[in-house]
Amino acid sequence: MSLSDLNGDQARQTIDVDQVFSSFAMARGEWARRYRGSMSWKTVGGRDYLYRKRYEAWKSLGPRTPETEAMATGFHEGRAQLQERIAGLTARLDAMAPVNRALNLGRLPVIAARILRALDQAGLIGAGIEVVGTNALFAYERLAGVQIAGAHLATADVDLLFDARRSLRLLAPEVSATGVVGLLRKVDRSFEVLGRSGFRAVNRDGYLVDLIMPAMKDWMAKPLRSRIGTEATDLEAVEIEGLGWLVSSPKATATVIDARGYPLTMVVPDPRAFALHKLWLAGREDREPLKRQRDQAQAKLIAGLVTSRLPHLRFDDPALAALPRALREQATLLTAATRRDTALAPPRLEPDW
Repeated sequence: MSLSDLNGDQARQTIDVDQVFSSFAMARGEWARRYRGSMSWKTVGGRDYLYRKRYEAWKSLGPRTPETEAMATGFHEGRAQLQERIAGLTARLDAMAPVNRALNLGRLPVIAARILRALDQAGLIGAGIEVVGTNALFAYERLAGVQIAGAHLATADVDLLFDARRSLRLLAPEVSATGVVGLLRKVDRSFEVLGRSGFRAVNRDGYLVDLIMPAMKDWMAKPLRSRIGTEATDLEAVEIEGLGWLVSSPKATATVIDARGYPLTMVVPDPRAFALHKLWLAGREDREPLKRQRDQAQAKLIAGLVTSRLPHLRFDDPALAALPRALREQATLLTAATRRDTALAPPRLEPDW
């Protein structure tokens, strides 16, 4: 059986985790916007000036006046209050983690979760990078309130789809320089790029990270950037046919929980676009037979998930116009063949002794 419903305890815990993590993410976002760095007084030429530090750069906010004194007081008091709130939410997430594991809610491999958190903290998830491939299934099962059988989820890599059209001007300087490789090495120092100007990085355990992007339609047009970082050692996205459909399709955002019980945000293509793209891949004669089988199975699984659990997402939605009409017209045949593949697992009548 491909799917299993969340039981009452799992559903309640998932809702609670979502609420706490949402508050945590908003608080961390406020910290990054308003309180990152520091603020202090400096004496210059015998006069006190208020300085603000962000990203290793100091900027003068003016001489000491009632206004700048109020600014400094408000900064430090607000920072202390927000720090206390973040600490409390952090403690709650720590306390929830073992409960999440006990309830079998921890799904995403830890290495993938840490990579995605690093990308999210750098402002890249949903703003230039989204998750495609098998790992996207963790987001789809969360959106549908089910768990997908492990056989469909097994993977030793993560595919990152790079939308080179998005502006990356607001990245922190260190991220702009080192790009994806720099973030990967913060997670695991053993990550190395395979080959010169490679699109793939691997760590000592053989976990792969691929940076991919849509193939250009017009070879005479100005090429889009293929790197996030400015250093030549960063990953360089490889162009792959058909990814333009996913880049231009709607996105879905979900809070998923990793194998240690900690939540994170995942941004993925719309599940309908994912299913149709997988169907297209399964029909390519140049695709490896084993990959074609997996593509076909995932296409049927997610199409059935949409039909049975997310009926508000229609395959005839104009929002899917980025996909070829001929492919969208196959959705009817695809969903008609998915009833068996999305059947629910029978209830267990004995504990897993």
